Amino acid sequence: MTTQDHQGAVEAADGQTLAAAAGGLTYPVAAGYRVKVRRGPGTDYPVVRTLAEGARIQIRCQQHGEKVSGPCGTSDLWDSIAPGEYVSDTYVRTGSGGMVAPRCTS
Repeated sequence: MTTQDHQGAVEAADGQTLAAAAGGLTYPVAAGYRVKVRRGPGTDYPVVRTLAEGARIQIRCQQHGEKVSGPCGTSDLWDSIAPGEYVSDTYVRTGSGGMVAPRCTS
């Protein structure tokens, strides 16, 4: 089991963007990782909680932040999984290298 200092990542096809936000589509955290959920889109933000290995997440919205490298590549995309909870898009398997949910508005 590996513990990461970054938040989980998520990627998926643009066709799944609205489904992810409205239909409850979930994405798996990269296999073998316990992903730290942070208060904002960067590793300087405090850790809110840690996702269990094998967890699945629903992406509410996405925004650009700190560039992070992880098992799913390198990206500055961060996924909001709840109000005030973000994971790096590089720690979630979405099947896409781009945005899969609407941009966060705040």
